[in-house]
Amino acid sequence: PAVIVMLLVTGYPIVYAFYLSLQKYDLRFPDDKEFVGLANYGDVLTSTTWWSDVLTTLIITVVSVAIELVLGMLIALVMHRAIFGRGPVRAAILIPYGIVTVVAAFAWRYAFDPTSGFVFGLPLVPDTWQPLNTKAGSLFVIIAAEVWKTTPFMALLLLAGLALVPDELHEAAKVDGASTLQRFFRITLPLMRPAILVALLFRTLDAFRIFDNIFIIQPGGALGTESVSILGYNILINRVNLGLGSAVSILIFICVILIAVLFVKGLGTSTAQQRGET
Repeated sequence: PAVIVMLLVTGYPIVYAFYLSLQKYDLRFPDDKEFVGLANYGDVLTSTTWWSDVLTTLIITVVSVAIELVLGMLIALVMHRAIFGRGPVRAAILIPYGIVTVVAAFAWRYAFDPTSGFVFGLPLVPDTWQPLNTKAGSLFVIIAAEVWKTTPFMALLLLAGLALVPDELHEAAKVDGASTLQRFFRITLPLMRPAILVALLFRTLDAFRIFDNIFIIQPGGALGTESVSILGYNILINRVNLGLGSAVSILIFICVILIAVLFVKGLGTSTAQQRGET
């Protein structure tokens, strides 16, 4: 029964989206519907808009996930080593992740609003700086919103990996004269490799499909901040072009599958090497 439910919930929409992607199907001209094969994919892949949006998506994904990995590791170490108040510390750190993404995006948008944003009252922040009026500034705000919202999720996954590192190894290394940094890079990180790859996999897949923050902070992906998900939304919903929009959706699905395969292969190789070393 579970397999049947999964096929109905996920399998059918994917297959139907692929079927639509092979059609010339614009709801503004429903009578012109016809089978065009892979022509829609050719139109998307030869479009400069698609590749520009892919580049924007990759910039947001790589930068945000890299920052989240570093901050998440630091937060995980704090939560793992907290001597007292461990429960309140973990609860406080996880608060941003519990906030709805749309609400968090509105908070960041209003924070950088030139008329009412509190950011411009902070020291060293010039009143003339208006990040939401430039592409670079908008990407900075979008990435900052992503990092603030999802770093706790990264920290939670890394905390689970830290719990698997035996304290006896650290004690033995300390007796042998290893410094804190040596113990971290020689013991903690190698043993946490599977947990790190799992955390990176989940966050990379999620960041590559970014929609909410861009849609709220820069409606419609203005100023060149359009991601591939925003592109698919604009074509499907705003232009009601089901054929071309479905092709974009299938291409995003393929990109997600490729990312997942790369991470899973890396995870499998890492796990195998770790077992061999053990």
